[in-house]
Amino acid sequence: MDFNVKKLASDAGVFFTRAVQYTEEKLGQAEKTELDAHLENLLARGDCTKNWTEKIFRQTEILLQPNPSARIEEFLYEKLEKKIPLRITNAEVLGQYMQDAAKEFGPSTPYGSTLITVGEYQKRIGAVEREFIHASAVGFLNPLRNFLEGDWRIISKERRLLENYRLDLDACKARLKKAKLAEAKAAAEQELRVAQTDFDRQSEVTRLLLEGINSTHVNHLRCLHEFVKAQAAYFAQCAVHMQDLQKELSRFPNAFVGNPSMSVIAPGPSPLSTAAPPGTSPPGRTSASPGPLDPVVTLKIGEVKPPATGTRKAKVLYDYEAADVSELSLLADELITVYTVPGMDPDWLIGERGNQKGKVPVTYLELLS
Repeated sequence: MDFNVKKLASDAGVFFTRAVQYTEEKLGQAEKTELDAHLENLLARGDCTKNWTEKIFRQTEILLQPNPSARIEEFLYEKLEKKIPLRITNAEVLGQYMQDAAKEFGPSTPYGSTLITVGEYQKRIGAVEREFIHASAVGFLNPLRNFLEGDWRIISKERRLLENYRLDLDACKARLKKAKLAEAKAAAEQELRVAQTDFDRQSEVTRLLLEGINSTHVNHLRCLHEFVKAQAAYFAQCAVHMQDLQKELSRFPNAFVGNPSMSVIAPGPSPLSTAAPPGTSPPGRTSASPGPLDPVVTLKIGEVKPPATGTRKAKVLYDYEAADVSELSLLADELITVYTVPGMDPDWLIGERGNQKGKVPVTYLELLS
């Protein structure tokens, strides 16, 4: 192996000179060449960009992957340039647990069938989340990482070179001041000219790199828009899935009506209403909502007391699908028992079919004697 002793000695001498100059500057025993104001501003702007980009990058990583062990694992896979294994989301795990539980409880039971449905939608949400994580990583995280690990490392390297050349320049200035003999002064002046040239050239290189921070901001702005777009799509798809899930669940509104602990909100005082004749338009669901001044009473199903006049039979005129668990679904031409309670909306009655109870719209019924 070639070993250049002279070069090693020269490098050691340069390092020692810079160390001495730096120490004397810190102690206030040597003068320091100040950078021009424009370059100083660029350096401060660069540091600000690096610091906040790093914080945003780290927090986005935490948002997309809250598990620190999983983040470390993914980091190692990236460094080893290996494909990151597919990782299912927490929502997908929850959905699978729900469906496995349904097999144990019985998929044909109300609870089991509901677990299957909810579990399926949890899996869909998990899949949407995975797509959001991937899109955010590609469109937002990767550009930030490329800046921190690429552009900023180059800038940092050139800044270190600039600092070294500045120390060399100031050391040459100090030697020139100390030189007494003409020969020594001439040699010091020559070294000073070379050091000044190197310093000026490196200042220009560093300035050009730092001015490129503006382009970095433009690029990160575009990536930020992509991140927001992916996030908006994620939440929108989750909202759609949740709305679809609620519609699915509304098909089985009476699965737990028999539970005496279930409460139903019945607004508005009124007497018993008569049925609307066939051919008239059924009432809108808004009639079930209490007005701003209507009293609201909470009734426990199974504990509803019929009025003093007793219950009545009613024939169902039209099919009716319950909007929530407080209502009772109806089939045309069936007979049910109905009654009202004090404080109830005039357009609604309490309907009873076997052990199933719930609110029913009056205009869907023909009251019998």
